[in-house]
Formats: sequence, C-alpha cells, structure tokens
Amino acid sequence: MGKNKIQRFAELHTFPNVIEADFEEVFRKDHSLKGQWNTLRFNNLQPIVLELGCGKGEYTLAMARNNPLKNYIGIDIKGNRLWVGANIALAENLSNVCFLRTRIDFIESFFAPNEVEEIWITFPDPQPQSNRIKKRLTSPLFLNRYKKFLKHDGIIHLKTDNEQLYYYTLEIIENNRLPLLASTNNLYQSEFRFELAGQVQTYYESIFLAEGKSIHYLRFSLNGTEEII
Repeated sequence: MGKNKIQRFAELHTFPNVIEADFEEVFRKDHSLKGQWNTLRFNNLQPIVLELGCGKGEYTLAMARNNPLKNYIGIDIKGNRLWVGANIALAENLSNVCFLRTRIDFIESFFAPNEVEEIWITFPDPQPQSNRIKKRLTSPLFLNRYKKFLKHDGIIHLKTDNEQLYYYTLEIIENNRLPLLASTNNLYQSEFRFELAGQVQTYYESIFLAEGKSIHYLRFSLNGTEEII
C-alpha cells in the first residue's frame, strides 16, 4: 500500500462523516445505526437515499448539493476512494451526506424496514462471468435484500454502460412484474436526459461517454411481489 493510501486510511478513521464497520460488527448482526440513521446520524426526518458502489462519491455529493431536503449515504468498500468524497463533503460543510465503508453484501445489517426511500446503482461491476451473475447488484439475491429496508413505494435507479446488465435487469423487472418507471438504452438521447443528464457525471460515466458508449438507465420499484426470482 502506497504512503498516500496509508495516510488517507488513517485520516478516514477520524472523519465524522464516515462510518466504518468491522466484519465482526455486521456479520449476521445488526449495526448500531440500523433504524437510527435519521435520529442518530442526520438529526432530521428527511428521506434517505443510498448510492451503492459510490467510488469517490461524485454522484452522492452532487445529489446532496442539489437536494438539501434529502439525506444521502454513499456506500463503498474502498476507503481510499471514500476519503475523496468525505473530504469534499467536510470542506463544503454538507450536513446531509455521509459515507459508509462496508461490503454491500452486509447492507441488511445497516438499514431497517422502510428506512430507505431510494437506491442508486451507478456503473456497477456487470459481473459478466456466468458463475457470478448472482453477484450483480440487480440480481434477485440483492434485490430481495433491498426489499427488506426499502419503503413500499421506494425506487431503484440503475445507470450502466453495460448492455448485458441493462437487459438482464430489465428481464428481471418484467418477469417479476415489477413497476417499471423509466427505461432507456441511450440516456443522453432520451426524454429523461433533461431530468438526469444535468446531474454531475460519475468518473466512469465521463470516460464511457468520451469513448462514445451509450448510457443505459432504468428506474423501477420492488412493489408487487413477495419474493423476487
């Protein structure tokens, strides 16, 4: 590990807007903030929005700036990346945003039923290998986890450059008869471009656009089924 990374990890432990959890704290256990994010962390009753795999937090920060009446939590396992977003949030005194360093596999340990209003999944690993499909963040395995804490009318957003992941997720939505609220395989040429394209782009999104790739977008709810298959 480089000197810069070591220094960032040390600083990350001191940041008041970063929550870190050891494996022992959350493996088959509930974290102390579960069900208490509004009261113990944000000190308000505003809706909570998650970004999964937030990287350096560009998108999380942009949403927090644009929507001060919502609370945002960027989640990633890479502490070196989270340091960037958390540092910016502190410098800008953004009180409606924080960062959670954990594996998304443990997400159920952090959030209680009806605690989250929206989830953003921005350019996740498409897991193209056939033996890793269940690890996709829009697979039934993960959607059923989100269902446990997402509000009844809560929304999931997916942005990806990966066509396979886009159509895979669309098929799950259709097979489970989930409410599909928006769908496009070319965001910047669609009717949703004015709604979404104006927000800051993620690091990877800007790279994909520079390469001429299309950005795919889905917005859907998990209402309508007890278990997603």
